[in-house]
Amino acid sequence: MAAPVTHLQQIKLPSGPSPVTPEQQYWRSFRSSLNVPSPSSFSVTHISCPDLPLNPATPASDVFAVTTGTRIQLYSVRTRKLVKTISRFEDIAHSGEIRRDGRVLTAGDDTGTIQVFDVNSRAILKTWKEHKQPVWATKWSPTELTTLMSCSDDKTVRLWDLPSPSSTTTFVGHQDYVRSGAFMPARGAGLLVSGSYDQTVKIWDPRAPARAVMTFKHAAAVESVLPLPSGTTVLASADNQISVLDLVAGKPQQILRNHQKTVTSLSLASNGTRVVSGGLDGHVKIFETTGWNVVYGSKYPAPILSLNVISNGAEREDKHLAVGTSSGLLSIKTRLSGEQKIKERERKKEMQALLEGKIDEFDKKNAKKRPRGWEKRNRGKDFLGEGTDVVIEGDDRGKIKHEKKWEKDLRRGRYQQALDDVLSKPEPPLIVLTLLTALRHRSAMRAALQGRDEATLQPILRWVSKHITDPRYISIAVEVGLLIIDLYSAQMGLSPEVDTLVRDFHNRVRIEVERAQQACQTEGMLSMLTISA
Repeated sequence: MAAPVTHLQQIKLPSGPSPVTPEQQYWRSFRSSLNVPSPSSFSVTHISCPDLPLNPATPASDVFAVTTGTRIQLYSVRTRKLVKTISRFEDIAHSGEIRRDGRVLTAGDDTGTIQVFDVNSRAILKTWKEHKQPVWATKWSPTELTTLMSCSDDKTVRLWDLPSPSSTTTFVGHQDYVRSGAFMPARGAGLLVSGSYDQTVKIWDPRAPARAVMTFKHAAAVESVLPLPSGTTVLASADNQISVLDLVAGKPQQILRNHQKTVTSLSLASNGTRVVSGGLDGHVKIFETTGWNVVYGSKYPAPILSLNVISNGAEREDKHLAVGTSSGLLSIKTRLSGEQKIKERERKKEMQALLEGKIDEFDKKNAKKRPRGWEKRNRGKDFLGEGTDVVIEGDDRGKIKHEKKWEKDLRRGRYQQALDDVLSKPEPPLIVLTLLTALRHRSAMRAALQGRDEATLQPILRWVSKHITDPRYISIAVEVGLLIIDLYSAQMGLSPEVDTLVRDFHNRVRIEVERAQQACQTEGMLSMLTISA
């Protein structure tokens, strides 16, 4: 029995560096963009998403809050639609925060008032007016449902309890506006962190409120603070820098200088393994939390005042990237799953067909029907399918491989015809490289190149001249070029077309030689610098 004919194995070139990293692909997948202008042209100053409930049996909130002007808008995480609007404020509202159970919302305003609302009815549940200046930050405790904190321009940080008519603890120590603050994570022993325009970040312990437990001095006003899930690290943005503060060592671990203007907002993403920052330069940067390298960045048309990565589901997967700008625009970019991407693509095609008046053609094209050749591909499956009791050995019906013309010519020793065939068709360069490599292995390169006329020599010269500068092809291209010169040097000057191709080949080789000489000179200079250093 004759040996089966197999295809010639195609050459595989070494892969170069990928132009797009997996991290970039991930963040570029936030494509489905929704831009919502502010109804009152106010800036979008705060975006918040409630934390995951501590009890897995408790359902997570399905809304996130956007603060703009004198109102707080609640958007659905699933549909991105506006669900409710709370506008019972006497002045500009700040820092609308939803509790982790999704039932209660708190916010401050420019009058110094803190209000607590029922999310469903929008009724005011509590009002405190102890602050004498605007309240810029309010945060719910990660462990206690009735505890929250506030930061104000009156230089104080306060703790509140819902049943209490007044603040339970007041922290005094900042010398200027306190514009940001947060609770440390549950493992942080109930500590609080605050950032102030007095250029300091302070760590507070409610058990000893007389003075700050720890103070970090910065070179500019602190705009935002963000504790990491570890409970031992805090990020603080001051001017265009982000400092990574190590609470255990009591000193900055690293300072990130990737923004050109003031960093206004910080947010966690990817279950705390990524940090997202936004600044007045309109840039969004994503950092990995191991080496604090920038893994992705994007640009917005206006200065960024707020941002948040909205997560969804029990796994807290990143769902939306919400960004608020000084121009009043709320941008929501959504990361769709594979099935959702397909549905979204089909929905866009359907809408386009509807607008063009071709909906009937679209419906007819997408009607369910058997694909062409279904019967032929599936005939006999009842007898050869999985679980069959009878298996006929030697049934190679599924292994039949159709050779291309150049493969047949190569197998039968017609080397010139094989080379002419791949060069006369728009074959990929790898196919030509595969054939030339096979000819080299068979010592048939000279036989494939000799005895050619003007018409059949030109395609080979074009291919060699085109790929002589590619490092992946240079070895085989040089060998073919030397053989052509050896075989046809005596015939040069007889054909203007061939002479033009030869001159082009000569120029490209000369340019490559000059580049190689420059590379050698550069290597020598770098070696001297390395030795002197």
